[in-house]
Amino acid sequence: MRKLQRREFTTLGLVSGLTLSVGVPMARAQDNPMPPELRDAIERQPFSPVLGNSKGDVTLTEFFDYNCPHCRTSVPVIRKLIGDDPHLRVVLREWPVFGESSEFCARASLASVKQGKYWQFHSGLMAIRGRPEEASAMRVAQEVGLDLAKLRRDMRSADVEGHIAQSMALGDHMGLMGTPTFIAGNDALFGKKSGSELKQLVAQARKDLA
Repeated sequence: MRKLQRREFTTLGLVSGLTLSVGVPMARAQDNPMPPELRDAIERQPFSPVLGNSKGDVTLTEFFDYNCPHCRTSVPVIRKLIGDDPHLRVVLREWPVFGESSEFCARASLASVKQGKYWQFHSGLMAIRGRPEEASAMRVAQEVGLDLAKLRRDMRSADVEGHIAQSMALGDHMGLMGTPTFIAGNDALFGKKSGSELKQLVAQARKDLA
């Protein structure tokens, strides 16, 4: 587990209009927690998909990409984590770093929020065999009952643009290594993680934030 630590803080104006100080890499620093402005940007952007208890006492954020194989394996892990912890709030940050098809899927998935079917569509995209592309993503959208014309319109909305731009800015300025990255409290884990590892991350966050 690595502590999110402020090294040198750079003032960064994000698309939400928020100006914050962003702490870059991760190393143990119990006396130097994440700045509140950065925590808000990671956990509280209005359009970020939220799972579990929306008023939970601790937030676990996952930065992910639909073309990341380890992100796919995290879907049942996150589902079980939410089932086992009724006080857990989970934020999914679409971070399409694997090219054009990843960006298309991220835009479509975020657009599905406006039709109330994010989790169904997200899970369907993660279950696609092989590399998700536009055609396979739209097949999943149809299977879960999304209005395809509306979905395509909403993919170009300011909410969708803002979420992706902010994820890119946060990933860059925190020096995140890739997907999946899980953040809770002042700590982060990178790569494929088990349910027990994520439970430990959440437990530490509860302790630090109490």
